[in-house]
Amino acid sequence: MAYQPHPSFQSLYDAYTGQDSTGQHLTRHMVRLTEDKPILIVTGSDFVIFPGSRRSPIIESFRRSTRGFTELTAISHFGPALAWIFRLRDLGYASWREDAARMLTRTEEVRGINSESYWTDVVAVDAFRGYERKITDMIDYSCDVTASFLNWCLADESRMTFENLRERYLDPSNSADVPVPIDDMMVATFSLTFLDIGHRMLNWLRAQDFDWSTLMVLLSGKSGRPTAGLTWPTNNNCHILSSASNGQLPAENVQIAPHGPSMQLADMGNPARLQELEQQFRELFLHIRANIDLSRLMFDGYPAFLKSIEEPPVIEPGTKTLRAMPKLRSPDDRLTAITRLRFVMEDPCQLLSNSVAHFVIDQLCEHGNDPKRVVIPGFSNLTYPSRR
Repeated sequence: MAYQPHPSFQSLYDAYTGQDSTGQHLTRHMVRLTEDKPILIVTGSDFVIFPGSRRSPIIESFRRSTRGFTELTAISHFGPALAWIFRLRDLGYASWREDAARMLTRTEEVRGINSESYWTDVVAVDAFRGYERKITDMIDYSCDVTASFLNWCLADESRMTFENLRERYLDPSNSADVPVPIDDMMVATFSLTFLDIGHRMLNWLRAQDFDWSTLMVLLSGKSGRPTAGLTWPTNNNCHILSSASNGQLPAENVQIAPHGPSMQLADMGNPARLQELEQQFRELFLHIRANIDLSRLMFDGYPAFLKSIEEPPVIEPGTKTLRAMPKLRSPDDRLTAITRLRFVMEDPCQLLSNSVAHFVIDQLCEHGNDPKRVVIPGFSNLTYPSRR
């Protein structure tokens, strides 16, 4: 006979944890007490303010739907894309040459479209103003060296080694064919993307006139990879929020719920669905908050939990491994910048944008959120050959 707890035990268990339980009663009552207060929701691509009292949400996108994100990310993908083609061949994938041919075709198509006027008139991002010519040069150069290197490898498959990938493409030294390593270009494209994101989001958040000391913030749903961005140090949205608040946002007011509800594009025009989501977000945040508050009341006098936001390590001459993301000390700290690229790919907990996000946010805050005063790693102090 299969085990089943006695109904009386089950009933007692459900009295605290069931659908109509004491725990649910407290959560829902806290929702009613704060229903006129704002709650800020951060999804994988949007910041959404539910102002309270059933007022319509205010939405600002920061990722895929933003101008220039896809263009810069497509170029940033050159490095890993070629590495994947190499790996497919090593593992005996029969159609790896088709992937290589597709990459070459689309690279040439982008090279034909890329122009200064495209970046000035089509992308037209405030944070890139004045950089359009150099961005055009960087993209043309990256397309050129990528196509040349891949064609060189396809002409003789024995050249398709990861040693060649590193020494002739990703990280060459004193190379006439690849004067700017592709590793540096990847740092630059990440930095430029986050220069725009950081600049816009800092402006937008500071314009909302929040009471940061009491604001409820919930990072809900997947953010990047399913394993990434689950803690304050690994989710750069927390750093943006803290910076926007000038350090006034308490860490305990920011909760990360990777399995929480997410918002889709179709939800934005559906008032009934938005009200349903707002209720879910508020219940989730306040259920977490209820447990925090109760713990402090129940166990007062015992050591308290403190959310860990540790100072990042600095790479030393003998550093071989790292347990946390190293600190980028300056835009010319190339060793750390490229190590951070490795770190975000190798540590599944990291958002890929963490490679540069914290440095760019800090630079924006130090310079009055003026993108022109930020020295961009992999870009500002390097010269990309002019577009041919």
